[in-house]
Amino acid sequence: MLKLAEPPIVQRRAARKTIEQMLINDFYTCHEIDIQDNVYNCRIVFNADHSIFKGHFPGQPVVPGVCMMEIVKELLQTQLDKPLMLRSARNVKFLGFITPDVTPGVKITWKEHEGGYSVNASFNSETAALFKLDGSYMPFAV
Repeated sequence: MLKLAEPPIVQRRAARKTIEQMLINDFYTCHEIDIQDNVYNCRIVFNADHSIFKGHFPGQPVVPGVCMMEIVKELLQTQLDKPLMLRSARNVKFLGFITPDVTPGVKITWKEHEGGYSVNASFNSETAALFKLDGSYMPFAV
């Protein structure tokens, strides 16, 4: 019996289910976790041997900005127990390089807003702000 290929949109949705949490416990792990009323704090430890660092950049590895944004989404999804997608990013600032040996503190705050979540997130070293995101996420139907 001939089986027809699923339309591309169905294939993308099926693939999306398997990559919802594609970085946690592989590219990074969370430590010193503290959760209180819509505020999530943790310390991120990166896997210096991860293949992402081999390509970004060879000899001088840094955490890609898109990975920082994905980390925020993954941690928020974990707290809300639902798949999310970025609706808008009002302000995104990459303020410093994050190398694999840096263990930034991460703070994410959120509140329900217009069927989604208004989110503020930051990554900080002991001495400086490294990344800030002010945006909104909405539930993603898989």
